[in-house]
Amino acid sequence: MFRTKPGWNFSRARTLFARVLLLALVSWGGALPAQAWGRKVNLVRKYRPGQKMVYQTTIQTRATIQSDPPGLKAFLPPVPTDLKTRQQNTVTIQTVQSDGTAVIQNRFDQFEFQSNLVDLLPENLRDSAKEDQQDFSQHVAGQVLTARYDRHGKLLGFEGADDMLGEVEGPLREPLRQVLRLFLEQMGGHALYPGHPVKQGEEWKQSLDEAARQDYPFAVKGESVLHYSGKTKYRGVKAALVDFTFTNVMVPEVQKLRQGGPLAQLNASGLDLEMHIDGQGKGRVLLALDDGRVLQNHATIHETLTANLKSARGLPITINKPVRLQIESQTELAVEGAGK
Repeated sequence: MFRTKPGWNFSRARTLFARVLLLALVSWGGALPAQAWGRKVNLVRKYRPGQKMVYQTTIQTRATIQSDPPGLKAFLPPVPTDLKTRQQNTVTIQTVQSDGTAVIQNRFDQFEFQSNLVDLLPENLRDSAKEDQQDFSQHVAGQVLTARYDRHGKLLGFEGADDMLGEVEGPLREPLRQVLRLFLEQMGGHALYPGHPVKQGEEWKQSLDEAARQDYPFAVKGESVLHYSGKTKYRGVKAALVDFTFTNVMVPEVQKLRQGGPLAQLNASGLDLEMHIDGQGKGRVLLALDDGRVLQNHATIHETLTANLKSARGLPITINKPVRLQIESQTELAVEGAGK
């Protein structure tokens, strides 16, 4: 039989043990991340007129082009397969409407643009193309885009791209326009906010479905899955860690895309196109807990454009099977923000 020592008091022992356990929990709690003890957070975009943020952004896209038959690629104009931009932007919230829509000014303080288009051109055109590329980088610095976002951070449209891209012709114009759109979408926080308070470890889904528009001739079907991983601090600002993955399918309105670029050249050769773009990606974003603004966004995006050519009339090559063009691209996006 178990015997206690003289003078030992079980009640006193339990009290002492409880104190020791409490001290241990307090000590451990100081070593655990803050999010381990956090409550639910409400991730909502709240626009504040006059608020400014400065973003440093790098976007790099690498692409490969394949065709069946291989000779089809010879009928495409030179298409850049390595595109990189590095920029600094000052973002200012100008006005906020009663429905929550915000008008945001985006000034390009610095802009650097590089591509391998120069290497793909005939030698006699390379020097002038390189000079044009440098002139374009200088031209963009100081330019302003004005974008409109809804209360959930979705980009509704933007103005100023025509002035910015006015000196760009040929196959670079549309890729650069889409680079601008990608930056504005990621900075705005499209499809990130859950619409209800979330706790650490919770997941939610967001629809990416969107109808084609005049300024964006793609019908989109897709979904993103988001995960609230906890809290952190970013440059002194309390922030939520949100990890995400997404898949989507974009079907372009070919008639609008045929107005310029490689598709116009294929169309002039008598080709009827049936196209779709499959996309998938993943990344992590930091959202300010006070107003939901994007503080940091790192993402990897993979897209595959597949074009089935229904007719090959007018092409001086022999084709005995379906014609197929495929362009795969990998985009790395890094956005770093500063400001309050």
